[in-house]
Amino acid sequence: MAVNEKISIALPPQMIDEIKARVDTGLYDSTSDVMQAALRALDREEALMGQSIDAKVREALDDDSPAIPADAVFERLEQLHAASKRDG
Repeated sequence: MAVNEKISIALPPQMIDEIKARVDTGLYDSTSDVMQAALRALDREEALMGQSIDAKVREALDDDSPAIPADAVFERLEQLHAASKRDG
């Protein structure tokens, strides 16, 4: 059986109120349960973001579009930068 470690954290009053409200609904037994659920949700969100980024990288690597030479990209960026300095 895992041993729980007690920690102390500082949160803004609004977050404390949100935690207490969730406990008051009866959906959670304690502030600890709310925090554990929040961390699990954060883990899921980060995993989904990682999967999304991985998918976008794979898509970019699998793209058969012709590559643009770096020199051409930098030349275009310099043109855009020069134009923005003139216009702004």
